[in-house]
Amino acid sequence: MSNHFSPSTPAAKARFARVLIDRAIRRELDYSIPEDLADRINIGWRVRVPFRDKSALATVVAILEESDVSGIRPIEAIVGDAPALSPKVLELARWMSAYYCCPIETVMRSLLPQVIRRGEVGWKKQLFVRRGRAPEEDELDKLRRRAPRQAELLEAVLKLDAPVPAADLLRDTSLDNQTLRALQKRGLVDLREQAVQRDPHAEEQFVPTTNLTLNTEQSAALAAVAQALESRASAKPFLLHGVTGSGKTEIYLQAIRATIDSGRTAIVLVPEISLTPQTVERFKSRFADANQSVAVLHSHLSQGERHDEWHKIQSGRAKIVIGARSAIFAPLENLGLIVVDEEHETTYKQEEAPRYHARDVAVLRGKLENAVVLLGTATPSLESYFNATRGKYQLLQLTQRVDDNQMPLIRIVDLRLEARKAKSLTIIGDKLHTAIISRLEKREQTILFLNRRGFSTSLLCSACGEARDCPNCSVALTFHRTANRLSCHLCGHTATVPKKCPACGENALIYSGFGTEKVESTVQQLFPKAVVRRMDADSMTRKDAYRETLRSFRAGKIDILVGTQMIAKGLHFPNVTLVGIINADLALHMPDFRAGERTFQLLTQVAGRAGRGETPGEVFVQTFTPFSPSIQFARHHDFTGYFDQELEFRERCDFPPFRHAVLITVRSEHEARASFSAETIGRRLREALPEEFIIGSPTPAPLEKLQRQFRFHILMRGEAIMRLSRLVRETLDKLPLPEDVTAAVDVDPYSLL
Repeated sequence: MSNHFSPSTPAAKARFARVLIDRAIRRELDYSIPEDLADRINIGWRVRVPFRDKSALATVVAILEESDVSGIRPIEAIVGDAPALSPKVLELARWMSAYYCCPIETVMRSLLPQVIRRGEVGWKKQLFVRRGRAPEEDELDKLRRRAPRQAELLEAVLKLDAPVPAADLLRDTSLDNQTLRALQKRGLVDLREQAVQRDPHAEEQFVPTTNLTLNTEQSAALAAVAQALESRASAKPFLLHGVTGSGKTEIYLQAIRATIDSGRTAIVLVPEISLTPQTVERFKSRFADANQSVAVLHSHLSQGERHDEWHKIQSGRAKIVIGARSAIFAPLENLGLIVVDEEHETTYKQEEAPRYHARDVAVLRGKLENAVVLLGTATPSLESYFNATRGKYQLLQLTQRVDDNQMPLIRIVDLRLEARKAKSLTIIGDKLHTAIISRLEKREQTILFLNRRGFSTSLLCSACGEARDCPNCSVALTFHRTANRLSCHLCGHTATVPKKCPACGENALIYSGFGTEKVESTVQQLFPKAVVRRMDADSMTRKDAYRETLRSFRAGKIDILVGTQMIAKGLHFPNVTLVGIINADLALHMPDFRAGERTFQLLTQVAGRAGRGETPGEVFVQTFTPFSPSIQFARHHDFTGYFDQELEFRERCDFPPFRHAVLITVRSEHEARASFSAETIGRRLREALPEEFIIGSPTPAPLEKLQRQFRFHILMRGEAIMRLSRLVRETLDKLPLPEDVTAAVDVDPYSLL
């Protein structure tokens, strides 16, 4: 057996390195360490190695004194100036590989951003100007007579206290590069190239803020977190269950300040990019005294910005990392606190392999690093709240809004009655219409929520009944009026809008259903004097569109904001006193055991945008199923009532949190092959798995066709999840599938569609 060394092992003894190649070969390889690299290579370093007849990038996962492998080749080069991954993060990767039933190489791709993994983007270089030799006694006067432009530029340079970018200096003086080069030849200025950081927030000014006074509940919650931070021992994760507007973010900010003051670092996860602008602003403002200590990682960064932010973290200059899901892998040293805001959010679950859940990975990383983990939400996931009731997590509760602001009054509007009254499908009901007029008169703001994009959700022929469906997926195409195109929101397929029905040739096409684009259009017609804006994936395509729209909304330049899920959570606008939920039923009747939970969470979160200032808020929930438990419990802000009822249903059906679920999705462009492969996999799994595990029969997925591929599901449930994952992996590894058939494994799936 080879001897492994820890990172502190003297490099002189280390002769071999075990690496993971950036390719799915499912095994680790040994390479010899050249003498000139022996004092540098250690665990976590990125290296370039010979692999077959090419070079490949790899990560060092172990240092060996000897190796049993013959024909070992040497490492070619080191990539980077420091280890890219710590031993603790590598340990986390191995756990993820075992738990989420996927190859370790696949996990490694998630740990490092692509720009870091491939090493193709370097630092941005910029020309800087500094003073050269001091001008002689009459040299400046001579320049003023002979070369006044050079004299003007030299006078500007002599006033400099520190080097400045040449481009900035020339812009400020309205002079050119030729003049600058002439001064360089005289030795009066010094020009040097320096690396500069691409800061995504460089143009923004952050006004410093100070700690707010906490109420009794907030103080108790912060004290519990602070005590865990001080003990530096492995503490139970905290679940901070606070109603919307109860000041959870202030607890995060003060807990982070305590973490930084103690010399440790912090990660803050937010569920999606739409939350990032306001979240970043709050954190950058609170830590404006050391703004460079805050790094941001999310999908809207350019490759260069991502490169620079990641290196800012790795070098230790950044002490606080804010980001979406993958920020949990940020290379921070001495990690003290991990905050997962809106821990219930489905966007923390990755849809491609490795199909990890960032909240669960955060809990494990906290355990490995002896860091405090703080999960915050107004609507906990059933799994997290179940863990808190069973003592696995420590529950902290905030039952009151800050400044004693009242919870919004939620009114249920029965769309069945509205439709009968109007004799058509209603978008803005009478009660909501009256409430919007009232808010416009008072100069208060309104948010209208509908979790569906587009203008019309389908195009039908009234003569033959044919719908314009996506050729690649089992869904109807959505009409987008702005682009005048039909579009599939699943695969991106687009088509022109036909003038006549392609099936029967009749001029009888009608638009059915509606999305946010239609809501925006309707609202503009109903309230022509109001300023209406829309926030969804179609309207927010520019990089800064989110930030600009939210800034205008906060400044009161927008009266009514129409949007999808991206406006539902985390936003704090005190002048919003009315929220209208256009159709609360969209997610309620999905064939998924979490449909009711998601609806309850979404209604509660959207409603929470109202009444966050001094004026009480009001919420109108338009629904065709007003007596649904999800809607009624949300109406009364009764989380524990909903939790108790839903938990009973989950226990009866052997669903999470009582058992773990594993979903296998079998895909192929050929329906028969997908069906046959699913039946074969199901049969082999029944042979391999003990009776303690529940295995469902292979069935067509609710969304049977997606991106040209037919899909079949096999759902398994059991308590011993690590054992179940291992047995599934072993069974699939032994089973060769046809080339055009794939089987994807999702442990703890968040969607059964």
